[in-house]
This record gives sequence, structure tokens and C-alpha cells, in this order.
Amino acid sequence: MPHHSIPPYPADHHCDVLVIGGGPAGSTAATLLAEKGHRVTLLEKAHHPRFHIGESLLPANLPLFEKLGVRAEVATIGMEKWGAEFVSPWHEHRQTFEFADAWDKSMPLAYQVRRSELDDILIRNAARKGADVIEGCRVRDVEFLPNDEGAIVRAEHDDGRSETWRCRFLVDASGRDTFLGNRFKAKQRNPRHNSAALYGHFTGAQRNTGKKAGHISLFWFEHGWFWFIPLADGATSVGAVIWPTCLKTRRKPVRDFFLDLIATCPALAARLKDAELVSDVDATGNFSYSCDRSHGASYLLLGDAYAFIDPVFSSGVMLAMNSAFVGAEAVDTCLRQPGQAARALKRFDQAMKHGPKEFSWFIYRITNPAMRDLFMSPRNYFRVREALLSVLAGDIFGKTPIWRSLFAFKTIYYLTSLANLKRTVMAWKRRKVNIRPLDDAEEAGCR
Repeated sequence: MPHHSIPPYPADHHCDVLVIGGGPAGSTAATLLAEKGHRVTLLEKAHHPRFHIGESLLPANLPLFEKLGVRAEVATIGMEKWGAEFVSPWHEHRQTFEFADAWDKSMPLAYQVRRSELDDILIRNAARKGADVIEGCRVRDVEFLPNDEGAIVRAEHDDGRSETWRCRFLVDASGRDTFLGNRFKAKQRNPRHNSAALYGHFTGAQRNTGKKAGHISLFWFEHGWFWFIPLADGATSVGAVIWPTCLKTRRKPVRDFFLDLIATCPALAARLKDAELVSDVDATGNFSYSCDRSHGASYLLLGDAYAFIDPVFSSGVMLAMNSAFVGAEAVDTCLRQPGQAARALKRFDQAMKHGPKEFSWFIYRITNPAMRDLFMSPRNYFRVREALLSVLAGDIFGKTPIWRSLFAFKTIYYLTSLANLKRTVMAWKRRKVNIRPLDDAEEAGCR
């Protein structure tokens, strides 16, 4: 374990790296940095297990679990997910995609999981690997020290006690709390996309049969799209991702509004005909955002603390964990080889931008009629179907040569849009209106 001379700034505790947040990004980063011999403290405001949305994983998650040594544990809590199903009211058929048909055939499945269980596995693994994990401890303030000498972090325990930590490097994995993003006023609503979400859990939902039982289903409808995620314990997670203008029309309790939305999607309503809603319904407005920086001289932002995008492709956990792997390498370089810090942080920044950029191109267009047509009637000219499936599997950070085929897919999309110009223009105008964000009062009223 490295030992360092630390200037005498007053603090209750000292560590090499302090991680804010014990979700997938924070727990993964803490694990990797502890394995590299750094003294790591992880502060998590809640107590695990705790509820979190985002239950669908991607095949690209599995190699990351393997490297962390938790793949077998994840398999015990997960429902096998071999593909995805798309259902459109504008098409007569359902379209199924299997991950095994992607470019890289070595990642044919993923899992559907309760995030309370997955996140608990990851944070306990961080503790086993040597990180000092402290739950029920919310970070309240941070003071960055001169000459890039680290930071003093003040946090408050559930019982009201306040403690301070002196760290050489600060990792913000605070998720949608965006601790540093808010502090620096760096968090910005995504001007190109905006959505709101409502979600709850059902029992008794009608599932697909056989190998398709664990498929995630996406249902398009007039105001956006629904997810349908079957879980291993028999529950099914159902959520609506809708335009803010739709959420603004709510004049009844969130639960009733959610059930009314489901009723407007006959294909989903049929799957839930005999189901019972067994949880509260949560609503979240202004869903998509990003920060104008991913790092500084002695800090970096991981996962949702940096950016959050529409969850249509279930990319959240994978992007969070991948950011932690790249981020841990950058932090290790900054601490051990300061002369290489600028280059390491540049590589980190490129990786942080790459994931949201590649997914966002599809997300911005997922409700466009031309994109729906391509998803519902896929072809494999120039291997575009395999490349698209690679994106759906999260295989965008490795060496899989999908980029020429993705370029071909985008070209086909633009040509299809031009061939139906009137429809395209009408859809663009409608989307422009629908993505207008709610103001703070409207957003508060939608909860």
C-alpha cells in the first residue's frame, strides 16, 4: 500500500481516494482502486440494499462483472435476458432481436435484476477488496486545496455526526444527485432530448415463454415508449418514458395517471390485464442532462454524476461501470505518475463522451417514424443489423469493427427520412414541441 506525505490540513481522516456514492459506478471504482493498493473511502448516503430503478443489464456488463469477481453472484439474482422485443402500434408484427446475432457472438445474454440486490453485491465486493465503505453518510461539502493537493470533504452521518476526510483525489459517483455538477453549476439539461418517466412494479403480468421469457419489451405509443422488464422473483418492472408536455397534462394522482397511460397502449395493457400494481408509482421529470466537464486536476465524475440519457437501450449500468474502469485507471495514473495525469484524464474524458454520444444518436430518433420502420423491419445489408445489435448489447468500447456498418445504417436512416419527407418534417416539428422542458414549478407539480 502506498504511503504519502500529507500536508497538515485539519481533517478527521485521511485517504488516497474518496468516492461519493455506492451505486455501480462508485462501488466499481472503489473496488478497482483498492485492488491497486490505494487507501479508498466510499461514502454512501443510503443503506444497502435500497431501491433503485434501472433493472435491465446489457451483455457488455458481464465481462465487467467477471473482472470484479462477482459474475457468479449476479447470475444467482438475475433473470436471463437473451434479447429484446419491440412492439409498435403502427406495425402489425412484433420484432425480436437476439444478442447472439450481434457482431461479436461471445456475449449472447445479459440479466434482468433488482437493482437493490445488484448494488448490494457490488458495494459488499468493494468492502471485501479493501475499501472503507461507510453507509448512511451524506457528503455535504467539499473544499479543494491549493496546488492540486486534493480536497477536504465534510459528510454527515444519519445520527447527525459530522466528519471530515482529507483525500488526494475525489471521485464523484453520486448519480443523479450530481454533487459536483451542482456545486460547479456544470449540470445542464440536454437541449437535444428531454423526457419524463413514471414506473412501478406489477405481479401477474403475462410474460413471453421459453427462452424469450426474460426479454425486455419496448412498446411505442403516442406519447413515447414503455419498458416491460421481467424479474426473477416474478415481479415485472413497467415504466413509461414520455414527453414532458404529456406529463404536464396530469390532473390526477400519479398512480392513476400511469394506469391511464398504460390503457392507451393496447399491446401492453393486454400483457397487464390480470396483473396487480404492487408498488408506489414514481415520477421523474427532466430526465436527460449532462455536465460541461468530466474531471479536474484532483477530481472526476463517473456515470450519472456526469450525464444521464434516456434509458431506452438499458445502457445506464454498463456506462456507469465502464466509466469506473476507465476512471480508476486515470486516478491511479494521476496518483502514481503525475507527469502522465493530463494524458490519462484526456483518455478518460474521451471515453466518458463516447458512450452517451453513440447511444444518443439512436435515442434522439427512437420515436421517429423512419427509425421505427428500420427497427421493425431490420435488414443486414453491409452487416448493419449485426452492428445495431452490437450497440444494443453495449459493445461500443472494444475493438469490434462495427463503425462502418453503423455509418451505413445511419445513411439508410437519412435516405428513408428523405423518401418520406413530409412525415419526417411533421415528426421533427412535433418532437421540437414535446421536448420543451418543464419549469421548476411544473416539474414539482408532476411528482
